[in-house]
Amino acid sequence: MADLADKLNRPLLDAAGVTVGDRVLDLASGAGEPALGAARRVGAQGLVVGSDLVPGMLAGAVRRAGSEAARGVEAPVFTAADMTALPFADGSFDRVTCRFGIMFVPDAAGALHAVRRALRPGGTAAFMVWGPLSGNALFAEVAAAVAEHLGEDGSLDPLFRFAEPGLLSGLMRDAGFARAEETDLTPVRKAPADQPFWWAALDMSFGHRLGDLSADRRGALEASIAARFAARAADGVVPVPAHVRIVTGTVAG
Repeated sequence: MADLADKLNRPLLDAAGVTVGDRVLDLASGAGEPALGAARRVGAQGLVVGSDLVPGMLAGAVRRAGSEAARGVEAPVFTAADMTALPFADGSFDRVTCRFGIMFVPDAAGALHAVRRALRPGGTAAFMVWGPLSGNALFAEVAAAVAEHLGEDGSLDPLFRFAEPGLLSGLMRDAGFARAEETDLTPVRKAPADQPFWWAALDMSFGHRLGDLSADRRGALEASIAARFAARAADGVVPVPAHVRIVTGTVAG
């Protein structure tokens, strides 16, 4: 997934305006992106703090940061934090980024208020969320196969919570951001046809439904998914279009 991740990280950091010397907070950092990329941008004059609600999620990010530091590359610091109760003083950061995290916060409005508080006047927050399921072939094909074999249960609803245009930007304005804008991106990942690149999406999104399946039923499901992507393949490559939305908000200066 690294190629697609890079296509998404750079526009998110650009939308937030991350540059040399900035103090940046990255929310829901998970394995470390885009916090690691932000640290390379801000350099020694800046600071990047990566956070996640689950401390265990940050173990890989901490290892990656250590490797960056060992090579003399600027690296973030990571800490566990609840997005709705950020443990930082008012106006601590110039920029806040969040890639595919805000949709999983039950109190999204509370999180946006906390983010606005943590930003300095004139600071910018940029959130990346998924656009419509129909534009995200990876999830759409996997979900269709799961529904065919196991029935539909709304497992992807949280993931696509802010797929409707204007929904998240409206919440940002309600939270007190002076300006909120949306930009849609439609990158296409070119995946090797002979690799099960869809496994991670299957396990992350539907793992709770797979544990009780027999080996035969799991195998039949996976064969259906593989067949769906094989039908898209040409010259050994599967084009996998995605649709994401970047929503940016600025605090009044």
